[in-house]
Amino acid sequence: MTDPYDIAAPVIYDLVLRSRRTVLPDGERPAAVAVAGERIAVIGGYDEPIPAHRTEDLGDLVLMPGLVDTHVHVNEPGRTEWEGFATATRAAAAGGVTTIVDMPLNSLPPTVDTAALAAKRAAAEDQLWVDTGFWGGAVPGNDPDRKALHDAGVFGFKCFTAPSGVDEFPPLDAAGLHRACATVAALGALLLVHAEDPAHLHDTPPTAQIDGSQASPRAHIEDSQASPRAHIDGLQASPKGDFDRFLATRPPEAETSAIREVIAAARATGARVHILHLAAAEALADIAAARRDGVRITAETCPHYLTLAAERVPAGATAFKCCPPIRGEANREALWEGLLNGRIDIVVSDHSPSPPGMKTGDFATAWGGIASLQLGLPVMWTEAHGRGLAPADLARWMSTGPADLVGLERKGRIQTGADADLVAFDPEHAWTVRAADLLHRHPVTPYDGATLTGKVVSTWLRGAPVDTEAAPRGRRLRRSPR
Repeated sequence: MTDPYDIAAPVIYDLVLRSRRTVLPDGERPAAVAVAGERIAVIGGYDEPIPAHRTEDLGDLVLMPGLVDTHVHVNEPGRTEWEGFATATRAAAAGGVTTIVDMPLNSLPPTVDTAALAAKRAAAEDQLWVDTGFWGGAVPGNDPDRKALHDAGVFGFKCFTAPSGVDEFPPLDAAGLHRACATVAALGALLLVHAEDPAHLHDTPPTAQIDGSQASPRAHIEDSQASPRAHIDGLQASPKGDFDRFLATRPPEAETSAIREVIAAARATGARVHILHLAAAEALADIAAARRDGVRITAETCPHYLTLAAERVPAGATAFKCCPPIRGEANREALWEGLLNGRIDIVVSDHSPSPPGMKTGDFATAWGGIASLQLGLPVMWTEAHGRGLAPADLARWMSTGPADLVGLERKGRIQTGADADLVAFDPEHAWTVRAADLLHRHPVTPYDGATLTGKVVSTWLRGAPVDTEAAPRGRRLRRSPR
């Protein structure tokens, strides 16, 4: 039997995919991608004869690497009614995501020791439609457990600097953050930080901020400089009100203050740190300055911060609530600037669903999480192509970049020897989102009713097409030693 990892062995390849728009590490061009077993064996010219058991000509569909989403809350075990491995990974595959890394909360127990990690992995068995790795948690009191979690193969550690929203995953104070940085530095690991300073968070908005002035945190960027383009058709502007009040309770200063604390701890310890779901563009200058000083810091943002804006959140539409919050239009433009100039490294979903009942009420009490795992690629393309960007840009931010963050060298790229995780994407297909048609557990998303451009046509995981109605073949991943 041919070893599926011996990419030189076959004379006739298992699969050849041809596309006039193949996204390769050096850009987009016509190409044929030959697969042997589970890996990419040869990349040839579009018309080059390559013998294979099966050949598919995708024509003008874009062939790009499968997305790698390193920020997904699956919540199983313990809160599977929020989201489970089967529903989350089906949604991922349908959206062109071929690898996820699962956050250590909001499952019960949270992944803060090796017993909880074992429970996570057991729960995921035979339920994965995409390959899945796991983060560990850094919480008060689990300092002695972190090395064992690292040795067990977690991809790094996540912590909060403010309350997480679930009591079993409390935040680190300044001393705890410094100790966590020292630990990950000694281990050669990565620390992810939900960076909001509780000193700047409010239960009720300060009176001066109720007018919505916090929707545009960069005071020197005038509203007139914001893009005149509509974001996504179907999402209409709304009068100021309940969302503005919520926005004022989590001002940009909460993020910038916490990020400065993270930078100080990383500088003092030599730790490698990563800022999660950056929403406040004001922090970009601090991140850039820290990098110039040699601090090992990276940052991500999410599709909702790049495509939605506070001015367009409908009154009472708590599907839009997340923490940190969606900010104003000028801030959105500044985040795009940060992404284009490299201060923001990657774009990932922060898929954090909950039962519909938890998203009811007002913005003060509703669960703070956006459900969008299946929609990231078309949502981003809808915005990006109007800015003159290309699928290769999305592949860099949503495939290769996240894979590199976690050391998955065979993921997120179309190159010889890489896993044949591939997506056929129609960049011209316009369609309207119906939440009820999405595959994550509950039909709640802020994109319900939005008209998007671009649709995933097919997804291949390690050389085989993903059928969400067939048996799953995703694997549980472990961090590889560096």
